[in-house]
Amino acid sequence: MPIFQAQSITAGYKNRGVIKDCSFSLDAGSITGILGANGSGKTTLIKAVCGILPHRGTCTLDGTALETLSARQLSQVCGYIPQRSGIQIDIPVIDVVLMGFHASLGLLERPTESMRRSAVGALAKVGLGGYAEHNYQKLSEGQKQLCILARTLVCDRRLLLLDEPESALDYAMRHRTLDLLRTYVRHTGGCALVALHDPILALNACDRLLFLRDGTTAGSVSPMTDDPAETERLLRMIYGDVRLLRVEEQWVLLRDGK
Repeated sequence: MPIFQAQSITAGYKNRGVIKDCSFSLDAGSITGILGANGSGKTTLIKAVCGILPHRGTCTLDGTALETLSARQLSQVCGYIPQRSGIQIDIPVIDVVLMGFHASLGLLERPTESMRRSAVGALAKVGLGGYAEHNYQKLSEGQKQLCILARTLVCDRRLLLLDEPESALDYAMRHRTLDLLRTYVRHTGGCALVALHDPILALNACDRLLFLRDGTTAGSVSPMTDDPAETERLLRMIYGDVRLLRVEEQWVLLRDGK
């Protein structure tokens, strides 16, 4: 059942339009991956939904238009993970995770001990147990991404928006990250919209795939249940001459002739 709907989203930068009339919905407890070539609008769409970019159209979560919410209200229901965190100062890892609670704290109010315990637990879940007092700036790029994931998962946000979270992670952690997201959305009844660079990861980890081409929605499929021929057609639209194969309950993607 959809809990989020985007209707005719159009956005861009200054005088350059990037996405045009994108419409889609997200079901409760599901992960939807966005696939598209470089420049197709994946990041722009994510930023428009989370309110970073001005846009036309409407994003509705649980019947409420996100455009009507203040920045503080939006951060209480929506978690966003960019490709890079933007944090440039020396700060303990635990304090980065505790930032996830800022929207629920009053002015000058400090995180509670319960919040600190939750933050430590979130770090353990993403594989950073024991890193709470480490300097965030000393982490690898992959570890920084996992720390920001912990910051997002520490609160029960209904909508998670992730921009290529796998880009700095190794193979095992890419799949663990999507597994953590799946556990989170199914436990909370929320949903996740994830821009992905790796089509194999998207095919095997997402409940639904949204394909972008030239800034518009070219189609969407549920890779585990829909006609593989339609999935392959959409993949070819982006990646050229590829073939979709099912091997031991996993999708693989091959170049034609390989």
